[in-house]
Amino acid sequence: MAKKVVNRERKLKRKARWHFVVSLILLTAVVLVGGTLLAFVIQLQMDDELSLVIDTILDLFVPNTVLGTMIILWALVVPALLLLLLIINLLRRRKLKYYRRTWEETVKIAVEAEQKARAKEEEKRRHVRRFSQLNEIVPPETHTAFKKPTLEELCKAFRAFAAGNLKLYYTEAQIREFIASLAVSHIIIVQGMSGTGKTSLTYAFGEFLENPATIIPVQPMWKERSDLLGYYNEFTKKYNETLLLRKMYEANDREEIYIAVLDEMNIARVEYYFAEFLSLLEIPNPDLRYLEVTSDSWEDDPKGLKDGRIKLPQNMWFVGTANNDDSTFAISDKVYDRAMVVNLTTRTAPFEATSAGTMPVSYPTFTALIEDAKRSYEMTQRNEQRLKALDEYLIETFQITFGNRIMRQIHDYLAVYVRCGGDELDALDDILCKKVLRKLTYKDLSQLRTEISAASVFFEDLFGEGRMPQCRNFLANVTKS
Repeated sequence: MAKKVVNRERKLKRKARWHFVVSLILLTAVVLVGGTLLAFVIQLQMDDELSLVIDTILDLFVPNTVLGTMIILWALVVPALLLLLLIINLLRRRKLKYYRRTWEETVKIAVEAEQKARAKEEEKRRHVRRFSQLNEIVPPETHTAFKKPTLEELCKAFRAFAAGNLKLYYTEAQIREFIASLAVSHIIIVQGMSGTGKTSLTYAFGEFLENPATIIPVQPMWKERSDLLGYYNEFTKKYNETLLLRKMYEANDREEIYIAVLDEMNIARVEYYFAEFLSLLEIPNPDLRYLEVTSDSWEDDPKGLKDGRIKLPQNMWFVGTANNDDSTFAISDKVYDRAMVVNLTTRTAPFEATSAGTMPVSYPTFTALIEDAKRSYEMTQRNEQRLKALDEYLIETFQITFGNRIMRQIHDYLAVYVRCGGDELDALDDILCKKVLRKLTYKDLSQLRTEISAASVFFEDLFGEGRMPQCRNFLANVTKS
């Protein structure tokens, strides 16, 4: 539009200059011709020859029409014609100025109209809610009637509900491992072969709490946070809101326990698309855990977003199911260190169970049960000494150690597992196998066969014959893989 205006203005200026030149030429011609004629007449009058010239012209004009016509043409018509052309050109120049002024005003109006249209479009864009679905999420008008069971009651009721209502069968130990894992970390990995009920376990827990789990099928091409949270679409001017984003937004305003299931989490690289979640969950203060959703903020954005960021809900757990086969990626040590693991290697045989009711438990109640278990728990002195001896042995033999994070996880896990009705040594066996001995898989096992065989004997000597079956089975099978 601006280019057209410039070109049009240039044409008008050139045309104005041309009319000025023509007017100047015509004015000069009129002055020269008229002035010469007038001077000639005056001179004749002064010499008293004007009457003689007129008589001569009349004598020539009467017998010779052509000659007379030419004299009249040159003497009268040419100056008059030049004068007429000058007047016409001056009028056209004035009209041209009017057209130019009118054009400039028209262009100005057109530019202002275009600017107003753009401003209106921008204003319209600003008033389009890019988070249409998040804006529709509002706090519930009525609150759930939460229950306050003990951890042991919770485990028993959940096992009975899964078997009696859903025909999903799990051992008491598996249920305790799952609940105790929730108490230690917000990232759980349920792994095992296909068909062992990995996804079903979390699904059943959501139904049991009367807040269904959110199942998110992981895609092989996932590489970044936007695969989980969505992205802003420049074409539609709206944000593509994912199911996980909506559930996170909802969870931040409620007291229910939320479970987000990353189904087949290792079909893509977990440390890629889940990297920011892993880092944020390491921050001790939950109020500082914010994920970026957009790089800017709009006035009409949902109130639950702070400068384009969403708070990672304290009451949401991320449970990833993992298949151990050639079609998936190996889960990195970084992920395993931060997560708790539940192994479902075999299907549990069905058992008699009557239908049981649900048990909605609030997040504050669940965390209160966990904190109470941690405060009241003390590992037996004998197992403290065993753990210290094992740490020294593993450092000397395999150059692996527990580390502060794993030591904290061990104490928290044992406290909740025991409060769930389990045995302390069984809990220690489970977490040592999953969190400590697992690190042997990153070693060159072909060079450690003798040491691993000796380690199995060490476990039996340290903890007693027949104890620590998971650890001893792991050591017996680790060199076969």
